[in-house]
Amino acid sequence: MTTKEILAQGGIEKIGLPGSFLKLTLPSGEKKIIEKDVPEHTTGVQFIFDTLTNAEYGAVKNLHEINAVGHRVLHGGTKFSGSVLINDAVIAAVEECCDLGPLHNPANLKGIYAVQQLLPEVPQVAVFDTAFHQTMPDYAYLYPIPYKYFEKYGIRRYGFHGTSHRYVSKRVCEFLGIPQEGSRIITCHIGNGGSIAAVKDGKCIDTTMGLTPLEGLMMGTRCGDIDGGAILYMMKKEGMTPDEMSNLLNKKSGVLGVFEKSSDMRELEDAVARGEERAILTENMYFYRITKYIGAYAAAMGGVDVILFTGGVGENQATARAGVCKTLGFMGVELDPEKNKVRGQEAIISTENSKVKVVVIPTDEELMIATDTMNILNNK
Repeated sequence: MTTKEILAQGGIEKIGLPGSFLKLTLPSGEKKIIEKDVPEHTTGVQFIFDTLTNAEYGAVKNLHEINAVGHRVLHGGTKFSGSVLINDAVIAAVEECCDLGPLHNPANLKGIYAVQQLLPEVPQVAVFDTAFHQTMPDYAYLYPIPYKYFEKYGIRRYGFHGTSHRYVSKRVCEFLGIPQEGSRIITCHIGNGGSIAAVKDGKCIDTTMGLTPLEGLMMGTRCGDIDGGAILYMMKKEGMTPDEMSNLLNKKSGVLGVFEKSSDMRELEDAVARGEERAILTENMYFYRITKYIGAYAAAMGGVDVILFTGGVGENQATARAGVCKTLGFMGVELDPEKNKVRGQEAIISTENSKVKVVVIPTDEELMIATDTMNILNNK
């Protein structure tokens, strides 16, 4: 951890489905795919441990070299404002949040249970996607619905991508040589899922995602902000159940829903270059919502010093950054077209004269999880 060197990197895809495989990147940068039947998570974690100790691909001689395991956990509700050492009480609290994160929390728990079973003596740490946003004031996180539903069910804005927003908002201050105290930063995590956070003095004061990761920006397959009345109208017209509606809003909307061909921004960018009308409409909608939230968060913080792009699209797609910043000249934002050609590297992409620094900072959630895990173990 002292060198922050990546010894092994990878993940399993298609768990419980035919054709499951482990995709790993070797220290040389070479990518390797190992196919294996992975019916459930314990088998998957065992497969990862076997690969870590493998003579050809491994990074450790045996599992005794593993001192701790850090987990990304999607939803911590209001219970966790930071990362924690996992015990029975923490597991019970994560289980309680499964209703709020039905796609992710059960899978996160399966990973925790699997490590408990395979390495019972090794401490585990939970790093919550929602924790960084727990500094939001009540007037920002509450919804204007009957207050009893907040008290009864905890219905409020929680926000997500917190580990990424926390990393990049801290890292950009180091990169620019400015203190977090007194800074006003808008962090744009733009990928297949996307969210923006307003970070003042190093603390989150607002974010675009809500009770679930569905609110806010237009995403790859999620609709983002939508009038609740439109949802009810569609449900009545189409005779849809809540689960069917959830599937439509989460998996069939966003870029995929409007473009209709793909949820991939690279394919959309190619279609825009070919002059396809629906692709141009989709891209305009996608950029517009990001721009709109940047303006809103500048107002919420009384100005902005840094606009930061991260995530798969934010780090790599120059057209997206240019499209988002196109109308921000009134705020003193001036993008340098040459500097904006950067892909996946830390860089200032605004001009010398720009009153607001526009910066690309690649996110590193894994480093944050590893760092939190190490710090918690050292303070035990």
